[in-house]
Amino acid sequence: MKLVSVNTLEDKRVALEVTVEAAEFQPIYDGVYRKHASQLTIAGFRKGKAPRAYVEKQYGDYFIEETINNMYPKMYELAVMEAGIAPVDAADVQIKELSKEGFTFVATVTVKPEVEVKKYKGLKATKAEAKIEDSAVEDTLKDLQERGARLVSIEDRAAEMGDTANIDFEGFADGVAFEGGKGEGVDLVLGSGHFIPGFEEQVAGHSIGEEFDVNVTFPEEYHAVDLAGKAAVFKTKLNSLKKKELPEIDDDFVKDISEFDTLDELKADIKATLLKRAEAKCEEDYENELVSAVLENTVIDLPQCMIETRIDEMVQDFDYRLRSQGLDLNTYFQFTGETLEALRKTFAEQAERHVRIRLALEQIAKMENLEASHEDVDKELTRIAEAYQMDVEEVRNTMPLNALRDDIVVSKAIEIIKENAVVEGAKKEAKKPAAKKTAKKAETEESAEGATEEAPKKRTTRKKKTEDTPAE
Repeated sequence: MKLVSVNTLEDKRVALEVTVEAAEFQPIYDGVYRKHASQLTIAGFRKGKAPRAYVEKQYGDYFIEETINNMYPKMYELAVMEAGIAPVDAADVQIKELSKEGFTFVATVTVKPEVEVKKYKGLKATKAEAKIEDSAVEDTLKDLQERGARLVSIEDRAAEMGDTANIDFEGFADGVAFEGGKGEGVDLVLGSGHFIPGFEEQVAGHSIGEEFDVNVTFPEEYHAVDLAGKAAVFKTKLNSLKKKELPEIDDDFVKDISEFDTLDELKADIKATLLKRAEAKCEEDYENELVSAVLENTVIDLPQCMIETRIDEMVQDFDYRLRSQGLDLNTYFQFTGETLEALRKTFAEQAERHVRIRLALEQIAKMENLEASHEDVDKELTRIAEAYQMDVEEVRNTMPLNALRDDIVVSKAIEIIKENAVVEGAKKEAKKPAAKKTAKKAETEESAEGATEEAPKKRTTRKKKTEDTPAE
Protein backbone atom coordinates (compact mmCIF):
# COMPACT_ATOMS: atom_id res chain seq x y z
CA MET A 1 0.00 0.00 0.00
CA LYS A 2 1.32 3.40 -0.96
CA LEU A 3 -0.19 6.59 0.47
CA VAL A 4 0.15 8.87 -2.54
CA SER A 5 -1.27 12.07 -1.04
CA VAL A 6 -3.17 13.55 1.90
CA ASN A 7 -5.22 16.61 0.94
CA THR A 8 -7.06 18.74 3.50
CA LEU A 9 -10.42 19.97 2.24
CA GLU A 10 -13.15 22.19 3.68
CA ASP A 11 -15.42 21.19 6.57
CA LYS A 12 -12.77 19.06 8.28
CA ARG A 13 -12.63 16.67 5.33
CA VAL A 14 -9.44 14.91 4.24
CA ALA A 15 -8.86 13.07 0.95
CA LEU A 16 -6.47 10.13 1.01
CA GLU A 17 -5.17 8.87 -2.34
CA VAL A 18 -3.94 5.31 -2.01
CA THR A 19 -2.35 2.93 -4.53
CA VAL A 20 -2.32 -0.83 -4.05
CA GLU A 21 0.43 -2.23 -6.23
CA ALA A 22 0.77 -5.59 -7.94
CA ALA A 23 2.95 -7.18 -5.24
CA GLU A 24 0.06 -6.90 -2.76
CA PHE A 25 -2.81 -7.15 -5.21
CA GLN A 26 -1.82 -10.20 -7.26
CA PRO A 27 -1.77 -12.83 -4.44
CA ILE A 28 -5.28 -11.83 -3.33
CA TYR A 29 -6.49 -11.77 -6.94
CA ASP A 30 -5.04 -15.24 -7.52
CA GLY A 31 -6.89 -16.52 -4.48
CA VAL A 32 -10.16 -15.11 -5.78
CA TYR A 33 -9.50 -16.70 -9.17
CA ARG A 34 -8.85 -20.14 -7.65
CA LYS A 35 -11.94 -19.82 -5.48
CA HIS A 36 -14.26 -19.40 -8.48
CA ALA A 37 -12.51 -20.80 -11.56
CA SER A 38 -13.21 -24.47 -10.80
CA GLN A 39 -16.94 -23.72 -10.54
CA LEU A 40 -17.28 -21.82 -13.81
CA THR A 41 -18.40 -23.22 -17.15
CA ILE A 42 -16.84 -21.79 -20.30
CA ALA A 43 -18.27 -22.73 -23.72
CA GLY A 44 -16.15 -25.42 -25.38
CA PHE A 45 -14.51 -26.59 -22.16
CA ARG A 46 -15.43 -28.94 -19.35
CA LYS A 47 -16.38 -27.29 -16.07
CA GLY A 48 -13.25 -25.96 -14.37
CA LYS A 49 -10.95 -26.94 -17.24
CA ALA A 50 -10.89 -23.75 -19.33
CA PRO A 51 -7.53 -21.96 -19.65
CA ARG A 52 -7.10 -19.03 -17.31
CA ALA A 53 -6.97 -16.53 -20.15
CA TYR A 54 -10.44 -17.61 -21.32
CA VAL A 55 -11.88 -17.46 -17.79
CA GLU A 56 -10.40 -14.03 -17.11
CA LYS A 57 -11.66 -12.68 -20.43
CA GLN A 58 -15.22 -13.49 -19.38
CA TYR A 59 -15.08 -13.05 -15.57
CA GLY A 60 -11.97 -10.97 -14.94
CA ASP A 61 -13.90 -7.82 -13.99
CA TYR A 62 -15.80 -9.75 -11.30
CA PHE A 63 -12.53 -11.17 -9.92
CA ILE A 64 -11.01 -7.67 -9.76
CA GLU A 65 -14.10 -6.25 -8.04
CA GLU A 66 -14.12 -8.98 -5.40
CA THR A 67 -10.38 -8.55 -4.83
CA ILE A 68 -10.84 -4.81 -4.26
CA ASN A 69 -13.71 -5.46 -1.85
CA ASN A 70 -11.55 -7.90 0.07
CA MET A 71 -8.52 -5.60 0.24
CA TYR A 72 -10.05 -2.16 0.69
CA PRO A 73 -10.85 -2.24 4.45
CA LYS A 74 -7.29 -3.17 5.42
CA MET A 75 -5.70 -0.78 2.91
CA TYR A 76 -7.90 2.07 4.15
CA GLU A 77 -7.01 1.31 7.77
CA LEU A 78 -3.28 1.34 6.98
CA ALA A 79 -3.64 4.63 5.07
CA VAL A 80 -5.46 6.24 8.00
CA MET A 81 -2.72 5.14 10.39
CA GLU A 82 0.04 6.42 8.10
CA ALA A 83 -1.74 9.75 7.57
CA GLY A 84 -2.21 10.13 11.33
CA ILE A 85 -5.84 11.15 11.11
CA ALA A 86 -8.86 10.21 13.22
CA PRO A 87 -11.95 9.66 11.04
CA VAL A 88 -15.34 10.41 12.61
CA ASP A 89 -17.59 9.12 9.83
CA ALA A 90 -17.61 6.60 7.00
CA ALA A 91 -15.39 7.47 4.04
CA ASP A 92 -16.67 8.33 0.57
CA VAL A 93 -14.65 6.11 -1.76
CA GLN A 94 -13.86 6.60 -5.44
CA ILE A 95 -11.87 4.04 -7.44
CA LYS A 96 -9.62 5.90 -9.85
CA GLU A 97 -7.72 3.09 -11.55
CA LEU A 98 -8.07 -0.67 -11.49
CA SER A 99 -6.63 -3.63 -13.33
CA LYS A 100 -5.06 -7.01 -12.67
CA GLU A 101 -1.96 -5.09 -11.60
CA GLY A 102 -3.66 -3.24 -8.71
CA PHE A 103 -5.91 -0.29 -8.05
CA THR A 104 -5.91 3.31 -6.84
CA PHE A 105 -8.66 4.81 -4.70
CA VAL A 106 -9.44 8.14 -3.06
CA ALA A 107 -11.12 7.98 0.35
CA THR A 108 -12.62 11.26 1.53
CA VAL A 109 -13.49 11.33 5.21
CA THR A 110 -14.34 13.79 7.97
CA VAL A 111 -11.71 13.87 10.70
CA LYS A 112 -11.79 14.73 14.36
CA PRO A 113 -11.46 18.51 14.75
CA GLU A 114 -8.66 20.33 16.51
CA VAL A 115 -9.59 21.25 20.07
CA GLU A 116 -8.20 24.22 21.99
CA VAL A 117 -8.81 24.12 25.74
CA LYS A 118 -7.71 27.51 27.01
CA LYS A 119 -8.29 26.85 30.71
CA TYR A 120 -9.18 23.81 32.79
CA LYS A 121 -7.38 24.48 36.08
CA GLY A 122 -8.45 26.94 38.75
CA LEU A 123 -12.08 26.82 37.64
CA LYS A 124 -14.73 27.80 40.15
CA ALA A 125 -17.84 25.76 40.89
CA THR A 126 -20.43 25.44 43.64
CA LYS A 127 -20.72 22.23 45.60
CA ALA A 128 -24.01 21.95 47.48
CA GLU A 129 -24.39 20.27 50.83
CA ALA A 130 -26.64 17.24 50.71
CA LYS A 131 -29.57 17.36 53.11
CA ILE A 132 -32.63 15.17 53.39
CA GLU A 133 -35.88 16.53 54.79
CA ASP A 134 -38.24 14.29 56.74
CA SER A 135 -40.85 14.90 54.02
CA ALA A 136 -38.62 13.04 51.54
CA VAL A 137 -38.63 10.00 53.83
CA GLU A 138 -42.41 10.21 54.12
CA ASP A 139 -42.74 10.43 50.33
CA THR A 140 -40.68 7.26 49.96
CA LEU A 141 -42.84 5.50 52.53
CA LYS A 142 -45.91 6.50 50.54
CA ASP A 143 -44.32 5.07 47.40
CA LEU A 144 -43.73 1.79 49.24
CA GLN A 145 -47.30 1.89 50.46
CA GLU A 146 -48.53 2.34 46.87
CA ARG A 147 -46.42 -0.62 45.75
CA GLY A 148 -47.94 -2.72 48.49
CA ALA A 149 -51.49 -1.78 47.52
CA ARG A 150 -53.98 -4.44 46.52
CA LEU A 151 -56.89 -4.30 44.15
CA VAL A 152 -60.12 -5.46 45.73
CA SER A 153 -63.35 -6.13 43.89
CA ILE A 154 -66.28 -3.71 44.08
CA GLU A 155 -69.81 -5.10 43.82
CA ASP A 156 -72.06 -2.62 45.64
CA ARG A 157 -71.63 0.70 43.78
CA ALA A 158 -71.10 2.37 40.44
CA ALA A 159 -67.69 3.22 39.01
CA GLU A 160 -65.83 6.20 40.44
CA MET A 161 -62.72 8.06 39.33
CA GLY A 162 -59.69 6.23 40.68
CA ASP A 163 -61.25 2.79 40.24
CA THR A 164 -59.84 0.18 37.88
CA ALA A 165 -62.57 -0.64 35.39
CA ASN A 166 -62.43 -3.73 33.20
CA ILE A 167 -64.20 -2.88 29.95
CA ASP A 168 -65.04 -4.06 26.44
CA PHE A 169 -65.29 -1.34 23.81
CA GLU A 170 -65.53 -0.74 20.08
CA GLY A 171 -65.18 2.66 18.43
CA PHE A 172 -67.17 4.03 15.49
CA ALA A 173 -66.60 7.18 13.45
CA ASP A 174 -69.34 8.21 11.04
CA GLY A 175 -71.05 4.95 11.93
CA VAL A 176 -68.10 2.82 10.77
CA ALA A 177 -65.82 0.81 13.07
CA PHE A 178 -62.21 1.96 12.77
CA GLU A 179 -58.97 0.03 13.05
CA GLY A 180 -57.47 -0.15 16.52
CA GLY A 181 -60.68 0.99 18.18
CA LYS A 182 -61.71 -2.33 19.68
CA GLY A 183 -60.70 -3.98 22.94
CA GLU A 184 -61.95 -6.72 25.23
CA GLY A 185 -61.21 -7.22 28.90
CA VAL A 186 -59.13 -4.02 29.10
CA ASP A 187 -58.21 -2.72 32.56
CA LEU A 188 -58.46 1.07 32.71
CA VAL A 189 -57.67 3.21 35.75
CA LEU A 190 -60.27 5.96 35.62
CA GLY A 191 -58.46 9.28 35.79
CA SER A 192 -55.16 7.95 34.49
CA GLY A 193 -55.52 9.84 31.20
CA HIS A 194 -54.55 6.77 29.17
CA PHE A 195 -57.59 7.00 26.91
CA ILE A 196 -58.90 9.81 24.71
CA PRO A 197 -59.86 12.91 26.74
CA GLY A 198 -63.40 12.58 28.08
CA PHE A 199 -63.55 8.78 27.79
CA GLU A 200 -62.73 7.84 31.37
CA GLU A 201 -65.06 10.40 32.92
CA GLN A 202 -67.98 8.86 31.02
CA VAL A 203 -67.25 5.39 32.37
CA ALA A 204 -67.63 6.75 35.92
CA GLY A 205 -71.19 6.46 37.18
CA HIS A 206 -71.98 3.20 35.39
CA SER A 207 -72.51 -0.14 37.09
CA ILE A 208 -71.10 -3.62 36.45
CA GLY A 209 -72.78 -5.32 33.48
CA GLU A 210 -74.09 -2.05 32.08
CA GLU A 211 -73.68 -1.30 28.36
CA PHE A 212 -73.46 2.34 27.29
CA ASP A 213 -72.10 4.79 24.69
CA VAL A 214 -69.05 6.97 25.28
CA ASN A 215 -69.00 10.04 23.03
CA VAL A 216 -65.62 11.69 22.43
CA THR A 217 -63.77 13.81 19.90
CA PHE A 218 -60.28 12.85 18.80
CA PRO A 219 -57.61 15.53 19.34
CA GLU A 220 -56.69 17.63 16.31
CA GLU A 221 -53.09 16.41 16.57
CA TYR A 222 -54.07 12.73 16.81
CA HIS A 223 -51.53 10.44 15.13
CA ALA A 224 -54.13 8.75 12.88
CA VAL A 225 -54.82 11.53 10.38
CA ASP A 226 -58.17 10.05 9.28
CA LEU A 227 -59.46 10.31 12.88
CA ALA A 228 -57.88 13.62 13.95
CA GLY A 229 -60.56 16.06 15.12
CA LYS A 230 -63.40 13.61 14.42
CA ALA A 231 -66.29 12.72 16.73
CA ALA A 232 -66.50 9.07 17.71
CA VAL A 233 -68.79 6.77 19.66
CA PHE A 234 -67.44 3.88 21.70
CA LYS A 235 -69.91 1.08 22.43
CA THR A 236 -68.77 0.12 25.91
CA LYS A 237 -69.54 -2.56 28.50
CA LEU A 238 -68.37 -2.46 32.12
CA ASN A 239 -67.29 -5.99 33.11
CA SER A 240 -65.93 -5.46 36.62
CA LEU A 241 -64.63 -2.89 39.07
CA LYS A 242 -61.75 -2.86 41.51
CA LYS A 243 -60.35 -0.27 43.85
CA LYS A 244 -56.93 0.20 45.35
CA GLU A 245 -56.61 -0.66 49.02
CA LEU A 246 -53.53 0.74 50.75
CA PRO A 247 -51.91 -1.07 53.69
CA GLU A 248 -51.36 0.70 56.98
CA ILE A 249 -47.80 1.99 57.43
CA ASP A 250 -46.87 0.27 60.68
CA ASP A 251 -44.45 -2.32 62.04
CA ASP A 252 -46.39 -5.18 60.44
CA PHE A 253 -46.15 -3.45 57.06
CA VAL A 254 -42.41 -2.95 57.57
CA LYS A 255 -41.88 -6.63 58.40
CA ASP A 256 -43.83 -7.64 55.32
CA ILE A 257 -41.88 -5.56 52.79
CA SER A 258 -38.38 -5.26 54.26
CA GLU A 259 -35.66 -6.83 56.37
CA PHE A 260 -36.49 -4.55 59.29
CA ASP A 261 -38.78 -5.10 62.27
CA THR A 262 -39.84 -1.56 63.12
CA LEU A 263 -40.96 1.52 61.25
CA ASP A 264 -38.19 3.59 62.85
CA GLU A 265 -35.55 1.21 61.53
CA LEU A 266 -36.99 1.43 58.04
CA LYS A 267 -37.13 5.23 58.18
CA ALA A 268 -33.49 5.38 59.24
CA ASP A 269 -32.46 3.12 56.36
CA ILE A 270 -34.49 5.16 53.86
CA LYS A 271 -32.91 8.39 55.09
CA ALA A 272 -29.39 6.94 54.82
CA THR A 273 -30.11 5.73 51.27
CA LEU A 274 -31.59 9.05 50.21
CA LEU A 275 -28.64 10.93 51.70
CA LYS A 276 -26.17 8.78 49.81
CA ARG A 277 -28.01 9.50 46.57
CA ALA A 278 -28.27 13.20 47.37
CA GLU A 279 -24.51 13.32 47.94
CA ALA A 280 -23.99 11.65 44.57
CA LYS A 281 -26.31 14.21 42.98
CA CYS A 282 -24.35 17.07 44.56
CA GLU A 283 -21.13 15.59 43.18
CA GLU A 284 -22.71 15.20 39.76
CA ASP A 285 -23.94 18.82 39.74
CA TYR A 286 -20.49 19.99 40.85
CA GLU A 287 -18.77 18.07 38.05
CA ASN A 288 -21.26 19.27 35.44
CA GLU A 289 -20.70 22.88 36.52
CA LEU A 290 -16.96 22.41 36.13
CA VAL A 291 -17.42 20.79 32.72
CA SER A 292 -19.60 23.72 31.63
CA ALA A 293 -16.78 26.05 32.69
CA VAL A 294 -14.34 23.99 30.63
CA LEU A 295 -16.61 24.30 27.58
CA GLU A 296 -16.71 28.06 28.01
CA ASN A 297 -12.92 28.01 27.69
CA THR A 298 -12.81 25.57 24.76
CA VAL A 299 -12.79 26.27 21.03
CA ILE A 300 -14.00 23.49 18.69
CA ASP A 301 -15.06 23.76 15.05
CA LEU A 302 -17.40 20.79 15.35
CA PRO A 303 -18.34 18.79 12.22
CA GLN A 304 -22.09 18.24 11.91
CA CYS A 305 -21.61 14.53 11.22
CA MET A 306 -20.35 14.01 14.78
CA ILE A 307 -23.57 15.50 16.14
CA GLU A 308 -25.66 13.34 13.81
CA THR A 309 -23.78 10.21 14.91
CA ARG A 310 -24.43 11.06 18.56
CA ILE A 311 -28.12 11.64 17.79
CA ASP A 312 -28.21 8.21 16.12
CA GLU A 313 -26.85 6.67 19.32
CA MET A 314 -29.37 8.52 21.49
CA VAL A 315 -32.28 7.39 19.28
CA GLN A 316 -31.02 3.80 19.47
CA ASP A 317 -30.74 4.05 23.24
CA PHE A 318 -34.27 5.48 23.46
CA ASP A 319 -35.57 2.60 21.34
CA TYR A 320 -33.75 0.11 23.57
CA ARG A 321 -35.36 1.58 26.69
CA LEU A 322 -38.78 1.45 25.02
CA ARG A 323 -38.25 -2.21 24.13
CA SER A 324 -37.35 -2.98 27.74
CA GLN A 325 -40.87 -1.73 28.55
CA GLY A 326 -42.52 -3.81 25.83
CA LEU A 327 -42.75 -0.98 23.29
CA ASP A 328 -40.71 0.22 20.33
CA LEU A 329 -40.21 3.43 18.37
CA ASN A 330 -43.06 2.77 15.92
CA THR A 331 -45.52 2.17 18.75
CA TYR A 332 -44.25 5.26 20.54
CA PHE A 333 -44.80 7.37 17.42
CA GLN A 334 -48.33 5.99 17.04
CA PHE A 335 -49.22 6.83 20.64
CA THR A 336 -47.65 10.30 20.69
CA GLY A 337 -48.07 11.41 17.09
CA GLU A 338 -44.38 12.37 17.08
CA THR A 339 -42.07 11.65 14.13
CA LEU A 340 -38.49 10.41 13.94
CA GLU A 341 -37.41 13.78 12.57
CA ALA A 342 -39.02 15.60 15.51
CA LEU A 343 -37.46 13.16 17.99
CA ARG A 344 -34.02 13.73 16.51
CA LYS A 345 -34.49 17.50 16.86
CA THR A 346 -35.24 17.11 20.57
CA PHE A 347 -31.88 15.33 20.98
CA ALA A 348 -29.85 17.74 18.84
CA GLU A 349 -28.79 20.32 21.46
CA GLN A 350 -27.95 17.68 24.04
CA ALA A 351 -26.05 15.62 21.47
CA GLU A 352 -23.88 18.59 20.49
CA ARG A 353 -23.04 19.29 24.13
CA HIS A 354 -22.11 15.66 24.71
CA VAL A 355 -19.75 15.63 21.74
CA ARG A 356 -18.10 18.90 22.81
CA ILE A 357 -17.63 17.61 26.36
CA ARG A 358 -16.03 14.41 25.16
CA LEU A 359 -13.64 16.19 22.80
CA ALA A 360 -12.63 18.70 25.48
CA LEU A 361 -11.95 15.98 28.04
CA GLU A 362 -9.97 13.95 25.52
CA GLN A 363 -7.85 17.01 24.77
CA ILE A 364 -7.19 17.61 28.48
CA ALA A 365 -6.17 13.97 28.83
CA LYS A 366 -3.77 14.44 25.92
CA MET A 367 -2.32 17.60 27.45
CA GLU A 368 -1.81 15.81 30.77
CA ASN A 369 -0.39 12.66 29.12
CA LEU A 370 -3.00 10.55 30.87
CA GLU A 371 -3.14 6.81 30.20
CA ALA A 372 -5.15 3.81 31.36
CA SER A 373 -2.92 1.21 33.03
CA HIS A 374 -3.61 -2.53 33.14
CA GLU A 375 -4.55 -2.05 36.79
CA ASP A 376 -7.04 0.68 35.84
CA VAL A 377 -8.67 -1.59 33.26
CA ASP A 378 -8.84 -4.57 35.66
CA LYS A 379 -10.37 -2.39 38.36
CA GLU A 380 -13.03 -1.05 36.01
CA LEU A 381 -13.83 -4.53 34.68
CA THR A 382 -14.27 -5.74 38.26
CA ARG A 383 -16.58 -2.82 39.04
CA ILE A 384 -18.72 -3.52 35.98
CA ALA A 385 -18.82 -7.25 36.75
CA GLU A 386 -20.01 -6.60 40.30
CA ALA A 387 -22.61 -4.07 39.15
CA TYR A 388 -24.13 -6.50 36.64
CA GLN A 389 -23.42 -9.67 38.63
CA MET A 390 -21.26 -11.12 35.89
CA ASP A 391 -17.96 -12.97 35.77
CA VAL A 392 -14.98 -10.63 35.24
CA GLU A 393 -13.64 -12.66 32.33
CA GLU A 394 -17.06 -12.63 30.69
CA VAL A 395 -17.07 -8.84 30.90
CA ARG A 396 -13.52 -8.70 29.56
CA ASN A 397 -14.48 -10.81 26.54
CA THR A 398 -17.58 -8.76 25.73
CA MET A 399 -16.37 -5.22 26.45
CA PRO A 400 -14.57 -3.21 23.73
CA LEU A 401 -11.38 -2.66 25.72
CA ASN A 402 -10.12 0.25 23.65
CA ALA A 403 -13.32 2.16 24.31
CA LEU A 404 -13.08 1.23 27.99
CA ARG A 405 -9.53 2.62 28.15
CA ASP A 406 -10.74 5.84 26.52
CA ASP A 407 -13.47 6.17 29.15
CA ILE A 408 -10.96 5.62 31.95
CA VAL A 409 -8.69 8.32 30.55
CA VAL A 410 -11.65 10.71 30.30
CA SER A 411 -12.48 9.95 33.96
CA LYS A 412 -8.91 10.83 34.90
CA ALA A 413 -9.27 14.12 33.05
CA ILE A 414 -12.31 14.90 35.19
CA GLU A 415 -10.28 14.18 38.32
CA ILE A 416 -7.55 16.57 37.14
CA ILE A 417 -10.16 19.30 36.69
CA LYS A 418 -11.62 18.64 40.15
CA GLU A 419 -8.26 18.48 41.89
CA ASN A 420 -7.38 21.92 40.53
CA ALA A 421 -10.80 23.52 40.98
CA VAL A 422 -11.86 26.17 43.47
CA VAL A 423 -14.90 25.02 45.47
CA GLU A 424 -17.23 27.88 46.27
CA GLY A 425 -19.68 27.98 49.17
CA ALA A 426 -22.91 26.06 48.75
CA LYS A 427 -25.74 28.17 47.42
CA LYS A 428 -28.35 25.47 47.41
CA GLU A 429 -29.28 22.26 49.13
CA ALA A 430 -29.91 18.97 47.36
CA LYS A 431 -33.18 17.75 48.80
CA LYS A 432 -34.38 15.27 46.25
CA PRO A 433 -31.80 12.65 45.27
CA ALA A 434 -31.40 11.21 41.84
CA ALA A 435 -29.41 8.42 40.26
CA LYS A 436 -25.67 9.09 40.26
CA LYS A 437 -24.33 10.20 36.92
CA THR A 438 -20.96 11.93 37.04
CA ALA A 439 -19.56 14.23 34.41
CA LYS A 440 -17.53 11.46 32.85
CA LYS A 441 -20.87 10.07 31.66
CA ALA A 442 -22.02 13.44 30.35
CA GLU A 443 -21.45 12.34 26.78
CA THR A 444 -24.25 9.79 27.17
CA GLU A 445 -26.75 11.75 29.27
CA GLU A 446 -26.41 15.36 30.34
CA SER A 447 -29.01 15.55 33.06
CA ALA A 448 -29.64 12.99 35.77
CA GLU A 449 -33.14 11.65 35.65
CA GLY A 450 -35.08 11.12 38.86
CA ALA A 451 -34.37 7.68 40.19
CA THR A 452 -37.08 5.35 41.33
CA GLU A 453 -36.35 4.67 44.96
CA GLU A 454 -35.41 1.10 45.70
CA ALA A 455 -37.43 -0.70 48.31
CA PRO A 456 -35.40 -2.05 51.23
CA LYS A 457 -34.34 -5.65 50.87
CA LYS A 458 -37.37 -7.90 51.11
CA ARG A 459 -37.44 -10.65 53.70
CA THR A 460 -37.50 -14.13 52.26
CA THR A 461 -38.67 -15.84 55.43
CA ARG A 462 -42.08 -14.18 55.49
CA LYS A 463 -44.91 -15.07 53.17
CA LYS A 464 -46.65 -12.16 51.53
CA LYS A 465 -50.43 -12.17 51.70
CA THR A 466 -52.03 -13.16 48.41
CA GLU A 467 -55.72 -12.84 49.10
CA ASP A 468 -56.12 -10.03 46.57
CA THR A 469 -54.59 -9.16 43.21
CA PRO A 470 -51.50 -6.93 43.61
CA ALA A 471 -51.88 -3.46 42.12
CA GLU A 472 -49.60 -2.69 39.24
